[in-house]
Formats: sequence, structure tokens, C-alpha cells
Amino acid sequence: MKKIFVVLISFAAFSTAFAQKTTPKKTIDLSSQSGDHLMMQFSSDSWMGAPDSISSHKKGLSRGLSVYLMMNKPFKNNPKFSAAFGIGIGTSHLFYEKLSMNIAGTSSTLIFSSLDTLSRFKKYKVSTAYAEIPVEIRYATHPENPNKSFKAAIGVKVGTLLNAHTKGKTLQDATGKTINSYTEKTSSKSYFNSTRIAATARIGYGALSLFGSYTLSSVFKDNVASKMNLMQIGFTLSGL
Repeated sequence: MKKIFVVLISFAAFSTAFAQKTTPKKTIDLSSQSGDHLMMQFSSDSWMGAPDSISSHKKGLSRGLSVYLMMNKPFKNNPKFSAAFGIGIGTSHLFYEKLSMNIAGTSSTLIFSSLDTLSRFKKYKVSTAYAEIPVEIRYATHPENPNKSFKAAIGVKVGTLLNAHTKGKTLQDATGKTINSYTEKTSSKSYFNSTRIAATARIGYGALSLFGSYTLSSVFKDNVASKMNLMQIGFTLSGL
């Protein structure tokens, strides 16, 4: 009986000591954080798959700007992971030289004209703007302190075309001499895909991250031009 009593006392003492050494699981307090935040993306843009007759005329830094209002929802079982969705505008501006695109034409195919030996605009660009809904699955090492946290996210964006136009500035002759200093803008959505779907990924620290976006849908409708997909690489400013 005494031996049993000693064993029970020893077991109770061991259990008490072990319980004192066990560290309780740390809870992550996100009560002070707002679920709404602004996400801005600045990118270098290119049309992947463009034939040489188009890509050889690319000039300068083609660029994009996207702005979204996002809602972030942390996972209850692991707040380091979260789902985010939002709405915003995504734009793209590609710059070319000695080239024109007849986006307001009536032919069944989009005509790209090389202007190496003809009059042309000194500056020429094609621009698109889409209303987009981005969705992301996110990971943050310290979600309670996003400004000092490593972050990563993958997602998708679905958009609908709002505007497509070309814009030329300063008309020149074949030798590069200025003929007229004026701006010509042509708007038409007829050749462009009205729906855009893009896969996205980003990685960074604090409010700054690098991102990439690749459209799964072609820039132009089927059979009106070569299949080209928009690639965007740049950086993101975001609180979460």
C-alpha cells in the first residue's frame, strides 16, 4: 500500500512539473487590423507570343498600373493564411515605333502596318483598361504585424474590357522630320477580348512585394490576330 501511495505521489509531482514547463500555444490577435486595404501594382508589360513583325517595333518601357480595393479574410484555424478578394482597375500601355494598328478597321483581321519607309508618329502606344476582380490566397509569417512580415500570395484576376485605344504623338516623315505636332487617338474594342483572365503570384516583405501576372486569355479575339498573352512583372504596394 505504501509503495502504491509513493508511486501516485511521484506521478502527481511529475505531472505538475511537466504542466508548468508546457508553453501554451500563442494566439494571434488581429482585432486591431482592418480587413479593407488598397493594393497598387506597377509593372513592365509585354505581349508574349507576338510575332517579330510586331515585337521588333517595341520601343521604350511598356508599363501598367493597377489599383484594387481588397478585403482580407484570415483563416480561423491558421491566421497566417488568408483569402483576399477585391475590385479595381487594371491598365496596360505598350509603346511602339514605326508601327500602326488599325483597331478601328472593319476587316476580319487586325492590320498591323510597318512604317519604316512611311510617315509615322514619333510616339505611339496601344492601351487597354479592364475592370477586374482579383482573388488571392495569402501567407504571412507575422500577420499581426504586416509591416515586418514575409509575405507570399498566389491568385487569379478576372476582368472585363472598359477601354482600348491607340495614341500617336508628333507626326514625322520617313526621315524623322516633324510634319505636324498633334495627337491622334483612336478608340475601339472590336478586336480585343472583352474578358481577361490572368494568373498572379507575388512575394515580398512588409508593404513591398514583387509580382508577376500572365493572362490565360489572349489579348485579341480568336482569328483576328496572332495569339498574344499579356505578361506583367513589377512591384506591389499593399498593407497586407
